Amino acid sequence: MSRRFVLRGVSLALLAMVFTTVSASAVLVPTPGSTVRMAKIAIPGKPLKVFDISWVDSASGHYYLADRSNGAIDVVDTTTNALVSQIPGFVGFTGKNDTSGPDGVVTTFSNRELWAGDGDSTVKVIDLTRNAIVATISTGGKFRADEMAYDPKDNIVLAANNADDPPFGSLISVGTRTVLKRLTFENSTNGAEQPAYDPMTGLFYMSIPATKANPGGEMAVIDPVAMSVVASYPLPNCGPNGAAIGPGNQLLAGCGNPKRSVIIDRTTGAVMAQFDNVGGSDEVWYNPGDNRYYLASSADQTLGIIDAGTMTFVANLQSGVGAHSVAADLASNHVFVPIAGPDPACPSGCIAVYSSVNADMNGLSRMH
Repeated sequence: MSRRFVLRGVSLALLAMVFTTVSASAVLVPTPGSTVRMAKIAIPGKPLKVFDISWVDSASGHYYLADRSNGAIDVVDTTTNALVSQIPGFVGFTGKNDTSGPDGVVTTFSNRELWAGDGDSTVKVIDLTRNAIVATISTGGKFRADEMAYDPKDNIVLAANNADDPPFGSLISVGTRTVLKRLTFENSTNGAEQPAYDPMTGLFYMSIPATKANPGGEMAVIDPVAMSVVASYPLPNCGPNGAAIGPGNQLLAGCGNPKRSVIIDRTTGAVMAQFDNVGGSDEVWYNPGDNRYYLASSADQTLGIIDAGTMTFVANLQSGVGAHSVAADLASNHVFVPIAGPDPACPSGCIAVYSSVNADMNGLSRMH
């Protein structure tokens, strides 16, 4: 049996553990030592200057990046940290964020597909056995289909059209590839951002950066079966962009406010922990492999780290220009942060890879 198939088997087992225990109160895995930058992955084609959201599918051992510079999805092997393919067919960078693509990306575990938002208000469905676009789904908006989350229980993808006015989310059937319901956020005054799905509650949670009722933003709670917003949790002074489901009842809201991040109880909306030393985040990620949250901030060019077990701040590591996207592999504990060129560390842009495995307490001072 090859190493790849061994890794896939381990990853699938770990994914099953996440889906069944992520809401348990116990810490999943002991937190290791310091995190260090261990590799830089070059991107072929045009220099990587513009990109958006990324995603790791630990079951297959692949990382996916929405590469607007090349109008493609970059595919990286998370074991070797090598780029293995690029999947074209997107509008690329148009000069305007609202019409560029690809944007949000997510894998659907049951069908081995990657779903990716595009700048023309469509969602592209990619067959990962062929690395080819096999369907295009219109969300009916004027601007890009952006960040997404997948509900494997009901086989539904939630995609956000954040640039439309008013912004809206589309609940899309993975089986039929049709839009089941549009949820319009009439009270939003600043778009709609990263959603996350919780397999324990069976609900989506979507970041709404600002509303008329809550100028500091709120977390919208969406029932995919009722196809409606069932609750809204105010997030004062946050302006949430990112959302990540953590252990116990935790949900991390990655705030646009550069001096704020918040962990809330996703069943009540109550604040469990708040931070004034990490923020300005776009995409955020929870990694069960090391029980840490990772927060990508392009404003400060940092990768923020929070220990989920103790709900305490760990570090802000140097990342690079435009580094607003982050995803981690629970099998290898590699953390992927794309950096735009020209950056001193990556003149043509690259994907920086960090690792928290076997790092000693002097690791931070040795990061290059």
